[in-house]
Amino acid sequence: MLTTLRRIIQEVNAARNLDQALNIIVEQVREAMHADVCSVYLTDEVLHQHVLMATRGLDPSSVGRVRLGFDQGIVSLVASRAEPINIDNAPQHPRYHFFPGTSEEQYYGFLGVPIIHHRKVLGVLIVQQVKPQRFDEEQENFLITIAAQLAGAMAHAETSGEMEKLLNQHETRSARPIHGLPGAPGVAIGTAIAIYPTADLDKIPDRPVEDMDEEVKAFNQALEAVKNDICTLSKRLQEVLPREERALFDAYLLMLDSHSLRGATAVRIMDGNWAPGAVRRTIEEQIQAFAEMDDPYMRERAEDLRELARRIVHHLLKDARRDVDYPEKTILVGDEITAAQLAEVPRERLIGVVSARGSRTSHVAILARALGLPAVMGVTELPVGRIDGQTIIADGYSGNVYINPPKQVRAEFERLARDEAALSAELVNLHNQPSVTPDGKSIPLYANTGLLSDITPSLNSGADGIGLYRTEFPFMVRQRFPGEEEQLRVYQQVLKAFAPRPVTLRTLDVGGDKALPYFPIQEDNPFLGWRGIRITLDHPEFFLVQVRAMMRAACGLDNLNILLPMISHLAELDEANNLINRAYQELLEEKYQVTKPRVGVMIEVPSAVYLAKRLATRADFLSIGTNDLTQYLLAVDRNNSRVAALYDALHPAVIDAVYKTIIDAHSVGKPVSVCGEMAGDPAAALLLIGMDIDSLSMSASSLNRIKWVIRSITTETAKGCLDEVQKMDDAVSIRNYLNNILEQSGLGGLVRAGR
Repeated sequence: MLTTLRRIIQEVNAARNLDQALNIIVEQVREAMHADVCSVYLTDEVLHQHVLMATRGLDPSSVGRVRLGFDQGIVSLVASRAEPINIDNAPQHPRYHFFPGTSEEQYYGFLGVPIIHHRKVLGVLIVQQVKPQRFDEEQENFLITIAAQLAGAMAHAETSGEMEKLLNQHETRSARPIHGLPGAPGVAIGTAIAIYPTADLDKIPDRPVEDMDEEVKAFNQALEAVKNDICTLSKRLQEVLPREERALFDAYLLMLDSHSLRGATAVRIMDGNWAPGAVRRTIEEQIQAFAEMDDPYMRERAEDLRELARRIVHHLLKDARRDVDYPEKTILVGDEITAAQLAEVPRERLIGVVSARGSRTSHVAILARALGLPAVMGVTELPVGRIDGQTIIADGYSGNVYINPPKQVRAEFERLARDEAALSAELVNLHNQPSVTPDGKSIPLYANTGLLSDITPSLNSGADGIGLYRTEFPFMVRQRFPGEEEQLRVYQQVLKAFAPRPVTLRTLDVGGDKALPYFPIQEDNPFLGWRGIRITLDHPEFFLVQVRAMMRAACGLDNLNILLPMISHLAELDEANNLINRAYQELLEEKYQVTKPRVGVMIEVPSAVYLAKRLATRADFLSIGTNDLTQYLLAVDRNNSRVAALYDALHPAVIDAVYKTIIDAHSVGKPVSVCGEMAGDPAAALLLIGMDIDSLSMSASSLNRIKWVIRSITTETAKGCLDEVQKMDDAVSIRNYLNNILEQSGLGGLVRAGR
């Protein structure tokens, strides 16, 4: 056998490609083992199938046609167990799955071994025989050895993309999705309408201009034309979205009138550059400040500036915008879709959004959730120029996009879409229902917001208040620090909208590579640098102005909570409290009818976890920022593609840290909230209920989904889940277990398409 083994390995290593290697294996192994059949199945992780890719003994036409779901057949059992299965009567096995036309029914003896590389099952190697008897131990060991040798070749083929190409030879490419990021939940099936930019800003040259006054005049006319465009787009949505939701277009108008755009561009024109080049230079300067920021939410704001510049240049160059005949079911696709482009599509015809760039924090994703549109963002492989007018499917749960799907795929997603519509209708009925478990535990649900345009969706979702309002945006859209009166007007709108429900305003959280354009900070390691509370305590003049504006905005409302970010030392909390007390006393002396706000601490760095009990004695509440806490605990930059797969809030260490924080705060009688993606994750919600969390804060689109979990799961069940999870060692096992609990509880529609 050893000589035979060496010969087979040599031939496999000399094969030109994976297809040839597989055919060598099945031919040589069948002969060496005197088996009647030898076959190789490859594991297709995308379609969750094991696909017959080479065989000697079965009907050759079965190759590529025989596909076993992960829960079908003995082959799938071998893969799921990741161990050999050797039986004498395969047709009698409870997992036996017969495919007509393969001639497999005549074979009884079955031996299957997994092909594993670095703990990952890449496929299954099997032999079969007519005799109803098991293969002997020597034969089993031989097949295991062959599978181990084959694993290396298959792993290389997977890395190089050869395995995917081989799988694709036996199916249409459209059956396999391209991958992006979930932007807004739901399933959309419709016609792709591609958005092409009317001006490529990066390619606009600098050109000398002779009549500078005339060029400034043309620039100002273009600004007015763009303002008219924006007003028209806003009016188009006024019957669909309330005034607050259209605040983004008001922000566009403010940007167009800002000196940083109008004045700076005019200066460049007067220096001799033509208007399009001057616009490009001005926008490049402003975009650079946004693009270098660490916060994805803030980086997305750069695209708003870019969109305005495109429109200005469009008018300057007299580049006519193409007329688009939007189909009845339009899915808008593009390299980078903006909120303004979204608004150009008649609302009754728009059913989904797919963008090659962007994330869940993009304005277009926020608007998509507000409008109930499924959205997929960050589809880097999206062939925008080749899919205009084609049928596509956008799965806002998985982030998958199917182009020209085959009938069976489309039929399945049409069924899922019907189920999704029924589920959404049911969830709307939870709007006015209390967020209470079946055994009486009340868990208020709050919304996270960062723009005034987020307020209406939060109100409509039935939020019990605002659990986290990011105050950075008023600082980002200006060329200087906003004054007390400017901040006051913003905070009043938020506090009044939700009164008497509580609103938690987080103090300014910038710094490091989230530096303000007018307050640049250069650091070698911005993630561990001068940011959050560290900046505002070093500049008490910023902090005092902000907390004064917050307390004044709450006059007569008394629904203000103040949240302090990036606390890592007790002294930081003490100093911040002293400044808040100072501002409070000043306002009283100035005859403002202010009340002392509740002050909370964000738990988002490891040191704060270990100080949670002592922090809680000095604060009114704690709020766990799971996004940064996960990043810091796991030492993983979630924006780094090389390590992003290691980022998971269900990592055992993160779960332990969250649980410890809750226990420590409760021991001194202080409430704890969780904000961030973990709060809006149905699987994580099971654990948080079991941990006796006091409240949860999340995006408005997640509120009713999490409310469904809370109203369906008793605290006893949740505590049982927590006990089981604490015995597990990895995030994948934990998530699979929790998702299975949701399925068993009739809540599977929260973690996948369908109902």
